[in-house]
Amino acid sequence: MKLRLGTRGSDLARTQSESVANKLRAAGHEVELVVIRTAGDRSQAPSFGSIGAQGVFVREIEQALLDGEIDLAVHSFKDLPTTSPAGLVIAAVPPREDAADVLVMREDAYDADGGEGLPIREGVRVGTSSMRRTIWLKHFRPDLVVAPLRGNVPTRIAKLREGGYDAIVLAAAGLARLGDPGGPLVAALSGLRTSRLEPRRFVPAPAQGALAVQCREDRADVRDALAELDDWPSRAAVTVERDALRRAEGGCNTAFGAYCTAREGLLRVTAMIEREERIVTATVTGNDERDAVDRLWGSIDDELDTARAARGAGGDR
Repeated sequence: MKLRLGTRGSDLARTQSESVANKLRAAGHEVELVVIRTAGDRSQAPSFGSIGAQGVFVREIEQALLDGEIDLAVHSFKDLPTTSPAGLVIAAVPPREDAADVLVMREDAYDADGGEGLPIREGVRVGTSSMRRTIWLKHFRPDLVVAPLRGNVPTRIAKLREGGYDAIVLAAAGLARLGDPGGPLVAALSGLRTSRLEPRRFVPAPAQGALAVQCREDRADVRDALAELDDWPSRAAVTVERDALRRAEGGCNTAFGAYCTAREGLLRVTAMIEREERIVTATVTGNDERDAVDRLWGSIDDELDTARAARGAGGDR
């Protein structure tokens, strides 16, 4: 079967899409990549939250699917709104890369004794365009200067090397996908320090590190071709994370992180959210997706109730 695969044009997006295309080619399909420029790609806004509503990196691609201009699309799953447009489905979630964030530092910014799991000197300038990463950095290390940073992964690393920042925060998955021998990041990362941030502490974006392969619901032939790419533990984990995000009613302007693992039928999920001027973190286990999300939000609500009661008691004295 000949398939047209829609993708954004960045190095990372094309690398992700080629990984899916190669698996389909190995199964005997002919795959052509179709590059589609999205509103998020065109925007020069300094942060993701100021670009617009969630979905700015996928809307044009989803419309091309609905219009029949392409047969499937590969997205960074964290870019997708929590609900797909009518007529489209996520037909496959391939095995997920590491969901963690990574601190990339200039050598003179590194400090092995840096506090709160961030091995970086006091008072340095850290670049990120993510509301979540900004809030987490300020929460754990108020001494850091957090500044906006846009651009694709190689561009962000170039800005770090040029001295505009002492460190930047990136997704481990993007570094892994672009960092293969001969990839665009091998030379770019030379001489820089990297430190993986523990995802149950510096909690990543829901579905970070995962890919979503999307197609039309009525294309049974495409859905059948994609079914072999689906990885149950990855799909179960991101389903929990995205359901938790939906409960938070959050998009780019909400500081919310969720990290779930699925092993031997047991789901373990950690979430972190800024709510009522405090950072709330909870970790629970569940036997299925709904159970895990219910337990998670029950734990978050309990902690918020306790905090409210403490504030009320303090105000009465």
